Amino acid sequence: MPAPSSSPQRSGSPAPKAAPGAGGAGGLGGRLGTLIRNPADLFTPNGAASRLAARLPGTDILLALGVILLISILIVPLPTLILDVGLSLSITSSVLILMVALFLERPLDFTSFPTLLLLTTMFRLSLEVATTRLILSHGNEGAYAAGHVVASFGGFLMGNDVVIGGIVFCILLVVNFMVITKGSGRIAEVSARFFLDAMPGKQMAIDADLASGAINERGARSKRKELEEESSFYGAMDGAAKFVRNDAIAGILITAINILGGLTIGVLRHGMPISEAAQTFTTLTIGDGLVSQIPALLVSLAAGIVVTKGGTDGSADVTLFRQLAGNAKPLAIAATLSALFAVMPGLPAFPFLMIAAVAGIGAWIRYRTPRQDEGEEALTQPAAPTTQPISDLLKIDLLRLEIGYGLLPLASGDNAQITKQIKALRRKMAADMGFITPSVRIQDNIQLPTDRYVIKLKEIDIASGEVRPNHLLAICPSHKNGQAPLPGEKTTEPSFNLPAIWIDPDLKKQATDQGYTVVDPVTVIITHLTESISQNLGDLLTYAATQSLLDDLPQEEQKLVNDLIPSQVSLSTVQRVLQSLLQERISIRDLPTILESIQEGHALAAKGIKALTAHVRIRLARQICNSYVGPSGCISMITLSADWESNILNNTVGQGDDRTLAMPPAMLDRFVTALRRAFDQTATLGEMPVIVTTSATRDSVRMIVDRIRPSVAVMAQAEIYPRTRIRTVATVN
Repeated sequence: MPAPSSSPQRSGSPAPKAAPGAGGAGGLGGRLGTLIRNPADLFTPNGAASRLAARLPGTDILLALGVILLISILIVPLPTLILDVGLSLSITSSVLILMVALFLERPLDFTSFPTLLLLTTMFRLSLEVATTRLILSHGNEGAYAAGHVVASFGGFLMGNDVVIGGIVFCILLVVNFMVITKGSGRIAEVSARFFLDAMPGKQMAIDADLASGAINERGARSKRKELEEESSFYGAMDGAAKFVRNDAIAGILITAINILGGLTIGVLRHGMPISEAAQTFTTLTIGDGLVSQIPALLVSLAAGIVVTKGGTDGSADVTLFRQLAGNAKPLAIAATLSALFAVMPGLPAFPFLMIAAVAGIGAWIRYRTPRQDEGEEALTQPAAPTTQPISDLLKIDLLRLEIGYGLLPLASGDNAQITKQIKALRRKMAADMGFITPSVRIQDNIQLPTDRYVIKLKEIDIASGEVRPNHLLAICPSHKNGQAPLPGEKTTEPSFNLPAIWIDPDLKKQATDQGYTVVDPVTVIITHLTESISQNLGDLLTYAATQSLLDDLPQEEQKLVNDLIPSQVSLSTVQRVLQSLLQERISIRDLPTILESIQEGHALAAKGIKALTAHVRIRLARQICNSYVGPSGCISMITLSADWESNILNNTVGQGDDRTLAMPPAMLDRFVTALRRAFDQTATLGEMPVIVTTSATRDSVRMIVDRIRPSVAVMAQAEIYPRTRIRTVATVN
């Protein structure tokens, strides 16, 4: 049996000759043969198709080459074959653009349309220049001097009648220039103007939704991006409409130049009779005009469809059929009128009867089957109170501010000061703590007293207070003794429990002169909200928020994240360390350093989160110390005596995260009394002191201080940065 032709060639056999034009092994056939070694391997992931695609230039290179070729058409003469290909491509691309515009769901799905208008307009004008060059230089050679496409349009659409062709061409120009392009340009101009005028209001609405909790930060970014895209699109469409309009003007001028130039060249240069020159050059010119105006008309129609779509949803076919055939009454009236036209004398009965039958059937079908949205509205309207999905009841607001009826003007309307202040608060928290706090949902509660507000964390009350909307809060100075109090309602400032008075706005200057600190009701609420959030930052850092923080790290830090999680520690371990830092108001903005320290001490995770957090705090010593440096340039410290250090250490039981303080009540009471005495001793220094203990007792001391003075920081001796200036202002004995 003879060997198959695909078997290997013997060494003594002569090499097969290359096919003519293949260029040998280096030609196209040789390269394709190199790529396609096995037909079965053609469409595999590493097959010939993939290897061929890898060697082709990218779309950016192809676009650049296309634009260069487009410009070169204006300069380089084209043979008729290439000109026919270009004209065919112009017609096909215009049909494609029209179809894409028809099936658009919304205008923003075709944001490249303005650029496409420019390129297609330039392409048509380049082809017209190339056609003009051929008509004027070779028009005397016959009907096919400018290619078969121009000759076919000149013969078929004109019916070999120059007058009819000229009239059709003029009508197309009028329809394109006076009707479609002018209307589309006006709509694009008005749409761009109205949209730009409405942009500030839309941006404020997005900010209000973000501050109220209706959307999250990611949703706000998405809406802002969509707003920017809409602004750019309508502005670009306003300018792109001028391309289409001026393209029609250029077509008129090019046609006139071709006719006059052709007659001049035919008569003076080639000695043709005037009638023959007019017949030849006018036929070619009008054929060329029709070839260019029909694609221009299609692209103008596509532009009109895009700009008139406006805010309607769905493609054009769905929208038109839904709105035209959405009601049975208009269809029935149209069917009746068409039937009346059918019986009128002199009018043809068949077309009107056929239209009446189609409209009547449509009206009957629509009457029997109402629109889906109307049916759904009719079904859901009586049950509106129960249409909320049960799953929505399971959702919990992380932060919520509930206000009484009297405080609604502070949180609604154009002067919604609470909304603006909450937005500023979230920005400040992000800048100071490195953590974007969740949105605060503002909700009115009719069960609250008129002037009362409640701050809730995961729908649990954590703070509350009362404000007087039309008054100012004057906070009494600490040195006020024996002075006549201001007239007003005595109260207590809710954030720090300071004595204060609600006064009339007219007394603001008098209160300021007497040393009072005067704030408005919105500032009182925001200050209370700020303090409440600061005390519960650890509870606000959820698992999803931790993942979002890691995802937002720069690209160069992602390698650290990938090496750390989950091979060395879990994401929940990182979350708990960050929560521990935030709970003591330590910023996590330097997240890469925190992750590096977790990676260094990941073995400590076996001992518990507290041990791992202590290692991280030592790495953050410079940052921690810098946040506690007072006006004097040093850290004011309250230290514990050796006896108290020993007592606390001896009364701490358990291991790891289960270590807890089991101090006898009498000893604990003496320690708390000594702490309060030290706090009172340092109250007149004008600085916020920190308590410094050993690393072994820091967590136990922190538990006690949290109950009597949560704003006071507790540091371990190992957390003091070596170059930080310190001074001891009190000792707990």
